[in-house]
Amino acid sequence: MTCAGSLAWTALEEARPAVHPPDMSGQRRKATDADLEAVPPHRVAERVDGELYVSPRPALRHACAQGALHNALYNPFDQGRGGPGGWLLLFEPELRLGEDILVPDLAAWRRERMPEMPEEVRVILAPDWVCEVLSPSTAVLDREKKMKVYAREGVRHLWLVDPPRQALEVYGLEGARWAPLGTHSGQALVRAEPFTPLLLELGGLWAR
Repeated sequence: MTCAGSLAWTALEEARPAVHPPDMSGQRRKATDADLEAVPPHRVAERVDGELYVSPRPALRHACAQGALHNALYNPFDQGRGGPGGWLLLFEPELRLGEDILVPDLAAWRRERMPEMPEEVRVILAPDWVCEVLSPSTAVLDREKKMKVYAREGVRHLWLVDPPRQALEVYGLEGARWAPLGTHSGQALVRAEPFTPLLLELGGLWAR
Protein backbone atom coordinates (compact mmCIF):
# COMPACT_ATOMS: atom_id res chain seq x y z
CA MET A 1 0.00 0.00 0.00
CA THR A 2 1.34 3.46 -0.86
CA CYS A 3 1.76 6.15 1.76
CA ALA A 4 -1.11 8.16 0.26
CA GLY A 5 -3.28 5.07 0.33
CA SER A 6 -2.52 4.52 3.99
CA LEU A 7 -3.82 7.89 5.17
CA ALA A 8 -6.72 7.73 7.59
CA TRP A 9 -9.89 9.28 6.13
CA THR A 10 -12.20 8.21 8.96
CA ALA A 11 -11.68 10.98 11.55
CA LEU A 12 -15.18 12.42 11.55
CA GLU A 13 -15.20 14.17 14.92
CA GLU A 14 -12.18 16.42 14.37
CA ALA A 15 -9.89 17.42 11.52
CA ARG A 16 -6.60 15.80 12.50
CA PRO A 17 -3.26 15.63 10.73
CA ALA A 18 -2.90 12.47 8.67
CA VAL A 19 -0.05 10.28 9.88
CA HIS A 20 2.90 9.90 7.52
CA PRO A 21 5.76 7.44 8.03
CA PRO A 22 9.07 9.16 8.97
CA ASP A 23 11.65 9.78 6.25
CA MET A 24 15.01 8.01 6.00
CA SER A 25 16.52 10.25 8.70
CA GLY A 26 13.71 9.43 11.13
CA GLN A 27 12.19 12.93 10.86
CA ARG A 28 8.49 13.56 10.37
CA ARG A 29 7.77 13.75 6.65
CA LYS A 30 5.97 16.85 5.49
CA ALA A 31 2.83 16.43 3.42
CA THR A 32 3.35 16.89 -0.31
CA ASP A 33 1.11 18.13 -3.09
CA ALA A 34 0.69 14.49 -4.11
CA ASP A 35 -0.70 13.72 -0.65
CA LEU A 36 -3.34 16.43 -1.08
CA GLU A 37 -4.27 15.21 -4.54
CA ALA A 38 -4.76 11.68 -3.18
CA VAL A 39 -7.53 12.82 -0.83
CA PRO A 40 -10.98 11.66 -2.04
CA PRO A 41 -13.12 14.45 -3.54
CA HIS A 42 -15.75 14.13 -0.80
CA ARG A 43 -13.16 15.36 1.74
CA VAL A 44 -11.51 18.77 2.18
CA ALA A 45 -7.70 18.60 2.17
CA GLU A 46 -5.49 21.32 3.66
CA ARG A 47 -1.80 21.55 4.53
CA VAL A 48 -0.86 23.56 7.61
CA ASP A 49 2.61 23.61 9.19
CA GLY A 50 3.61 20.79 6.88
CA GLU A 51 0.78 18.51 8.06
CA LEU A 52 -2.11 17.25 5.96
CA TYR A 53 -5.54 17.85 7.49
CA VAL A 54 -8.49 15.97 6.04
CA SER A 55 -11.97 17.18 6.98
CA PRO A 56 -15.40 15.79 6.15
CA ARG A 57 -17.69 17.80 3.93
CA PRO A 58 -19.86 20.11 6.03
CA ALA A 59 -23.19 19.13 7.51
CA LEU A 60 -26.37 20.82 6.29
CA ARG A 61 -26.44 23.50 9.00
CA HIS A 62 -22.90 24.50 8.05
CA ALA A 63 -23.76 24.54 4.34
CA CYS A 64 -26.86 26.65 4.98
CA ALA A 65 -24.92 29.35 6.82
CA GLN A 66 -22.15 29.35 4.22
CA GLY A 67 -24.55 29.65 1.29
CA ALA A 68 -26.75 32.28 2.93
CA LEU A 69 -23.76 34.48 3.76
CA HIS A 70 -22.39 34.16 0.23
CA ASN A 71 -25.78 35.16 -1.17
CA ALA A 72 -26.00 38.17 1.15
CA LEU A 73 -22.56 39.49 0.12
CA TYR A 74 -22.34 38.55 -3.56
CA ASN A 75 -24.69 41.02 -5.23
CA PRO A 76 -23.79 44.20 -3.27
CA PHE A 77 -20.05 43.66 -3.04
CA ASP A 78 -18.96 41.38 -5.91
CA GLN A 79 -21.47 42.49 -8.54
CA GLY A 80 -22.18 46.03 -7.31
CA ARG A 81 -25.95 45.48 -7.41
CA GLY A 82 -27.55 47.31 -4.51
CA GLY A 83 -24.13 47.99 -2.99
CA PRO A 84 -20.72 49.54 -3.59
CA GLY A 85 -19.06 46.64 -5.42
CA GLY A 86 -15.28 46.62 -5.39
CA TRP A 87 -14.77 43.03 -4.22
CA LEU A 88 -14.13 39.61 -5.72
CA LEU A 89 -15.86 36.97 -3.61
CA LEU A 90 -15.02 33.27 -3.94
CA PHE A 91 -16.64 30.16 -2.50
CA GLU A 92 -14.14 27.68 -0.96
CA PRO A 93 -11.06 28.89 -2.87
CA GLU A 94 -7.86 26.89 -2.46
CA LEU A 95 -5.19 29.26 -1.14
CA ARG A 96 -1.44 28.61 -1.36
CA LEU A 97 0.00 30.84 1.34
CA GLY A 98 3.69 30.07 1.48
CA GLU A 99 3.97 26.34 2.15
CA ASP A 100 0.45 26.21 3.59
CA ILE A 101 -2.61 25.30 1.51
CA LEU A 102 -5.90 26.38 3.08
CA VAL A 103 -9.53 26.21 1.96
CA PRO A 104 -11.65 28.84 3.74
CA ASP A 105 -15.42 28.62 3.42
CA LEU A 106 -15.51 32.09 1.84
CA ALA A 107 -12.83 34.60 0.89
CA ALA A 108 -12.80 38.02 -0.76
CA TRP A 109 -10.25 40.32 -2.35
CA ARG A 110 -10.53 44.03 -3.02
CA ARG A 111 -10.67 44.59 -6.77
CA GLU A 112 -7.67 46.92 -6.72
CA ARG A 113 -5.61 43.92 -5.52
CA MET A 114 -7.29 41.25 -7.68
CA PRO A 115 -9.07 42.94 -10.60
CA GLU A 116 -10.09 39.72 -12.34
CA MET A 117 -10.74 36.08 -11.53
CA PRO A 118 -7.44 34.16 -11.61
CA GLU A 119 -7.09 31.25 -14.02
CA GLU A 120 -5.02 29.11 -11.67
CA VAL A 121 -6.43 26.32 -9.52
CA ARG A 122 -4.80 27.74 -6.39
CA VAL A 123 -4.73 31.41 -5.44
CA ILE A 124 -1.38 32.67 -4.18
CA LEU A 125 -2.52 36.19 -3.25
CA ALA A 126 -3.75 36.36 0.36
CA PRO A 127 -7.38 37.53 0.65
CA ASP A 128 -8.46 40.76 2.31
CA TRP A 129 -11.27 38.91 4.13
CA VAL A 130 -11.88 35.29 5.03
CA CYS A 131 -14.80 33.54 6.68
CA GLU A 132 -14.69 30.15 8.36
CA VAL A 133 -17.97 28.45 9.25
CA LEU A 134 -17.25 26.39 12.34
CA SER A 135 -18.30 22.78 12.75
CA PRO A 136 -17.32 20.15 15.33
CA SER A 137 -14.87 18.61 12.86
CA THR A 138 -13.00 21.83 12.02
CA ALA A 139 -13.42 24.34 14.86
CA VAL A 140 -10.06 23.67 16.54
CA LEU A 141 -8.15 23.83 13.25
CA ASP A 142 -9.98 27.00 12.19
CA ARG A 143 -9.48 28.81 15.50
CA GLU A 144 -5.87 27.86 16.07
CA LYS A 145 -3.59 27.04 13.16
CA LYS A 146 -5.58 28.61 10.32
CA MET A 147 -6.12 31.91 12.13
CA LYS A 148 -2.35 32.10 12.70
CA VAL A 149 -1.64 31.57 9.00
CA TYR A 150 -4.16 34.24 7.99
CA ALA A 151 -2.56 36.73 10.41
CA ARG A 152 0.94 35.88 9.19
CA GLU A 153 -0.11 36.50 5.59
CA GLY A 154 -1.70 39.87 6.38
CA VAL A 155 -5.38 39.06 5.86
CA ARG A 156 -7.07 42.17 7.24
CA HIS A 157 -10.49 40.82 8.26
CA LEU A 158 -11.74 37.47 9.57
CA TRP A 159 -15.22 36.22 10.41
CA LEU A 160 -16.03 33.06 12.32
CA VAL A 161 -19.61 31.87 11.88
CA ASP A 162 -20.80 29.36 14.49
CA PRO A 163 -24.17 27.83 13.49
CA PRO A 164 -24.73 25.77 16.70
CA ARG A 165 -24.27 28.93 18.79
CA GLN A 166 -25.96 31.10 16.16
CA ALA A 167 -23.05 33.52 16.52
CA LEU A 168 -20.82 35.67 14.32
CA GLU A 169 -17.37 36.64 15.62
CA VAL A 170 -15.66 39.53 13.82
CA TYR A 171 -11.89 40.10 13.95
CA GLY A 172 -9.56 42.73 12.54
CA LEU A 173 -5.80 42.44 12.16
CA GLU A 174 -3.80 44.77 14.39
CA GLY A 175 -0.11 44.37 13.72
CA ALA A 176 0.43 40.62 13.64
CA ARG A 177 -2.47 39.71 15.93
CA TRP A 178 -6.23 39.34 15.65
CA ALA A 179 -8.27 41.85 17.62
CA PRO A 180 -11.90 40.93 18.39
CA LEU A 181 -14.28 43.56 17.01
CA GLY A 182 -17.48 42.06 18.36
CA THR A 183 -19.61 38.96 18.68
CA HIS A 184 -23.19 39.02 17.42
CA SER A 185 -25.79 36.34 17.90
CA GLY A 186 -29.32 35.17 17.28
CA GLN A 187 -31.49 37.39 15.11
CA ALA A 188 -29.31 40.51 15.39
CA LEU A 189 -28.96 43.03 12.56
CA VAL A 190 -25.24 43.59 12.08
CA ARG A 191 -22.90 45.97 10.27
CA ALA A 192 -19.55 44.20 10.38
CA GLU A 193 -16.19 45.23 8.92
CA PRO A 194 -15.26 45.25 6.12
CA PHE A 195 -18.82 45.06 4.76
CA THR A 196 -20.39 47.79 6.90
CA PRO A 197 -22.65 49.15 4.10
CA LEU A 198 -24.66 45.92 4.46
CA LEU A 199 -27.12 45.49 7.30
CA LEU A 200 -26.73 41.73 7.68
CA GLU A 201 -29.68 39.80 9.09
CA LEU A 202 -28.01 37.08 11.14
CA GLY A 203 -31.22 35.12 11.41
CA GLY A 204 -30.97 34.32 7.71
CA LEU A 205 -27.83 32.26 8.33
CA TRP A 206 -29.37 29.74 10.69
CA ALA A 207 -31.16 26.70 9.33
CA ARG A 208 -34.82 26.41 10.34
